[in-house]
Amino acid sequence: MCFSCQTAAVRLAPADRAGHGGTRPASQPDGIPARGDDAPVNPAGLPTAYEHGNRLTAAGSTVDPILLEIVEGTLASVEMEVETAIARTSRSPMIRDAHDFRAGIHDRQLRKLTGRSYSALVHPVVRDFPLAEMGEGDVYFHNDVYESEGGIGHLPDLCVTVPVFSDGEVVAFVQAFGHHDDIGGAVPGSMPSNARSVFEEGLSVPPIKLWDKGVANQAALRIMTRNSRMPDSLAADLDAECSACLMGARRLGELFARYGRDAIEAAFDAILDRTTETYRREILSKIPDGTYVWEDYAEHDGVDEPRLHTQRITLTKESTGGPGHPDQYPDGGPRLVIDFTGTAPQAKGPINHCGDYVGGNFLKKWLAPILRNLADTPERMAELDVNEGIVPLIEMRFPEKGTLLTPIYPAPTNARTFVILRLLGVLAGVVAKAVDGRMPADQETIRYTGVYGKDRDGNDYLMREVLGGGSGGRYYADGEDTIHVVPDSRNLPTEFTESRFPFIVERLGLAVDSGGAGLHRGGLGYEKHLRMLEDAHFMSIADRSILACWGVRGGRAGRSFEVTVDLGGPDERVVDALADAEPVRAGQVIRIRTTGGGGWGDPLERPLEDVERDLRWGKVSFEGARRDYGVVATGTIDDPVVDAAATDALREQLRGAREAELPFFDRGPGYAALAEGRTSAEVDWL
Repeated sequence: MCFSCQTAAVRLAPADRAGHGGTRPASQPDGIPARGDDAPVNPAGLPTAYEHGNRLTAAGSTVDPILLEIVEGTLASVEMEVETAIARTSRSPMIRDAHDFRAGIHDRQLRKLTGRSYSALVHPVVRDFPLAEMGEGDVYFHNDVYESEGGIGHLPDLCVTVPVFSDGEVVAFVQAFGHHDDIGGAVPGSMPSNARSVFEEGLSVPPIKLWDKGVANQAALRIMTRNSRMPDSLAADLDAECSACLMGARRLGELFARYGRDAIEAAFDAILDRTTETYRREILSKIPDGTYVWEDYAEHDGVDEPRLHTQRITLTKESTGGPGHPDQYPDGGPRLVIDFTGTAPQAKGPINHCGDYVGGNFLKKWLAPILRNLADTPERMAELDVNEGIVPLIEMRFPEKGTLLTPIYPAPTNARTFVILRLLGVLAGVVAKAVDGRMPADQETIRYTGVYGKDRDGNDYLMREVLGGGSGGRYYADGEDTIHVVPDSRNLPTEFTESRFPFIVERLGLAVDSGGAGLHRGGLGYEKHLRMLEDAHFMSIADRSILACWGVRGGRAGRSFEVTVDLGGPDERVVDALADAEPVRAGQVIRIRTTGGGGWGDPLERPLEDVERDLRWGKVSFEGARRDYGVVATGTIDDPVVDAAATDALREQLRGAREAELPFFDRGPGYAALAEGRTSAEVDWL
């Protein structure tokens, strides 16, 4: 049966498009019958009357291995070319310099083919626009959180999608989405920390056709730029993304023309089949059958007072029930069941994430990179892609509507990183319980900081930055310093920011002692000092300011996020991690310290030469060495001297002062402040 017939769009009445009910139209355009009452509906009430996720060729189809390598290499090359074009032609600092955007390639069954990074979904576009009506040069656009099928988390993430054609039919899609400076809303940057609905967060656009056969929809572009405080940047970024994806579509069209549709689609299936088999054999096999439970928390939502917003995963590993060749797996191969029951009710503030769409398709691909840590070696881990091939191996079970992961429209979502990034750590923790800790300790999460105001010429400006932090210690090595969770993203160059914005970067370096102590230390976060040259306002969307990145198997938690305004001055103060308009006077210094990763293993077992090296490199202070590692050292940073005898005595004293048994996870001192004095949760013990 023709795929385009199967994917004909179901047009929605206005109330339906809101994502919370409405009257179903009596008939559909193009002679499509109206949905019956038993038609499939996803948890948000949006239609799923399109076919997706199926194979393109019959099971057991073969493909020439040389062609397979050519196709796989071409996909990676096209994806990188699209991202390079966006980076070189866009205008906003978040896109051009911080590289907070992603490209992805999907087949006509909406399956993600590339695995270098995560990407959004094509599902909402195909839901609303039949493939048969698409034309070459079309570009589709959306940023509506509730109509994105879970692929867009907050409104600043704008998504463009371009169909790829072969012999006049849609055969694939090229897509890009990224975080843009401003899309309207209550505050500059479109991320109000105390938002109570999506209406405060900016302009929300359901899937629309932004370009029609190569011609831009100027009316739609004018509406979007009119709602932005940075209209020129927004227009330039959208033009860059649309043009880059159109270029990528041409490149893929050339691939189909060169080798033929049947051969290319067989290669697509083979790429995904190989991923499925690789994860089944090399990753899932490392997790013992059984059920494991763990939870972690967001600490505040911008509206209520700080408290524990629970995110819980019950992980079940089963040897049967997943996909598999019947000759090898008569009852199906191994699979994982991820159950989010026990996750807290949706928050009043903007930390919710719409995860319960398309069976959790986006979340599966978002969380799966954590599983790569089970690979035999770090080198093998780096080789493993995450594409649609992992989707059949994971079943997700969501609680009823009205939780942090299943919010009800129009719950706000702009700080949804507090949930989806925390879930990476929850999955790592629950897997750690299953494999005796052979997973990294907790890592940094995204936080958005920035300043805005008027420059010396009286023009409005907005500087937003996504500063990274430390990754967790591992069972074989320390964590990495100042990593960025968003792949290929980076801090803004000092030379660029000082030339464009009215401040001086007086320091950008490592935050000493920020990594969690352990046999293998957590990575360090950033310490950045900005001296303002004009009066301005500071803004921050960050968590882990009370809680911390947890340590595992005896490792200690890292240091929390902290911002201080007027450092060393008469008005010195610590600023809340959720801030929209903290005033900063000209001449005052803003100090930003990002999170350190958690430690792995007992810090009192860390080799003395490793602590001495940390002292020499300035990653650990002399006081921190004594306090956290029981290491007595004298001298200077350039020439530290460790007293081995005094260290042995101090370590023995510290061991004797410990409790008889420690929990498997260390959450740091901030946990007790939100947990009525408890120092650990019930799930923290094996």
